[in-house]
Amino acid sequence: MREVTVGIGGAAGDGIGATGDTLAKVCARLGLHVFAYNSYQSLIRGGHVWLRLRLAEEKVLTHGDHLHLLIALNQDTLDRHAAEVAPGGGILYNGDRLKVIRDDLQPDVHLYPLPVRELTQALGRQQVVQNTVALGALVWLLRLDFAVLEGVLQTTFGRKGDTVVETNVGVARAGYQYARQHFAPLDYPWRFSGKRRMVVSGNEMFAMGAVAAGCKFYAAYPMAPSTAILHWLARHAERYGMVVKQCEDEIAVINMVVGAAHVGVRAMCATSGGGFALMTEAVGLAGMTETPIVVINVQRGGPSTGLPTKTEQADLNQLFGASQGDYPRAIIAPADVVDCFYTVIEAFNLAEKYQCPVLIASDLLLSEHRETADPDAFRFDVPIERGELVTEAAAAGTYKRFAITPLGGVAARPARH
Repeated sequence: MREVTVGIGGAAGDGIGATGDTLAKVCARLGLHVFAYNSYQSLIRGGHVWLRLRLAEEKVLTHGDHLHLLIALNQDTLDRHAAEVAPGGGILYNGDRLKVIRDDLQPDVHLYPLPVRELTQALGRQQVVQNTVALGALVWLLRLDFAVLEGVLQTTFGRKGDTVVETNVGVARAGYQYARQHFAPLDYPWRFSGKRRMVVSGNEMFAMGAVAAGCKFYAAYPMAPSTAILHWLARHAERYGMVVKQCEDEIAVINMVVGAAHVGVRAMCATSGGGFALMTEAVGLAGMTETPIVVINVQRGGPSTGLPTKTEQADLNQLFGASQGDYPRAIIAPADVVDCFYTVIEAFNLAEKYQCPVLIASDLLLSEHRETADPDAFRFDVPIERGELVTEAAAAGTYKRFAITPLGGVAARPARH
């Protein structure tokens, strides 16, 4: 199987995420598979950010344990990762500012210094666009199609105006042409299938799954690494007739969700371990009042406030023991990004069938990593199972939900679509 792993390193604010997303979309449009993981610190600027993308002709399920090409946007990245580049691989870097210590390298590692100042002198912002210059050179080295890169950049920056688009395409082309003139491409004769794929994260699929499931109320307090669910739903809520509320804390979040679900709409929230700790009493309230809710816990390192940018899978006991006393609940752990989509649909069906809380256990790696997925793996005509519902005739009469417990143990309830 043909595959290559690319590492992109620098400081927060250097555009590492944008560079990785652009490369992933280029590969996805050509028909390659991508699995990416971004390791970052809880900083707006500075620190060390390390993004790995594994590109392959067949489906890959991890970001791999080899490094074939390195894009270094600062000296710290070279000092940390240059020695990891496998024999036969290469390092792209700003030759005007950075230096590679050859004694640290494995055998037969190629150096690709880029004269960023010369290639971007018309712009006067070398530090800002050096990542795009390197990306253009990488496209040449990997034998990818520059026209596809140009199309991705036009799509990405189109809303910012023609000047921004022309700037980014221009510096990418400058890097591509310089590499074409000075560097031999690597031996990657890809077999491009041409099948366009999506590049998605688990959090995005949780949000899309909620839409497909008919969720009409979502509440959240921003807490990494679950916040991207809130971001996605806030952007698209109006289109799908959903109410999205950003609350003052996680206690308000869960109580709003319980209230919305109790009057009959499908309602969901998401948080991380520390936020879920605050929610646990109200999860028990949902159990006591037989209110169907869905809660996603995107786990991160702990305990307490924890490590917002590190992954961990240690909250099972917290999910299992949420609130006090005993009550029915379901706990589901999705396996991949496609499963994230269908897990939310299953969670809502279970919650309403059995009228109880359903808790979804994710983690930072699953929720935030990005990978390719085939569009035909998703369908929106999914089964919607709303459980026992009271009829309009009964509701107009003397309906008392808990007056009589049926043989099945689940009382009929009012519901709104």
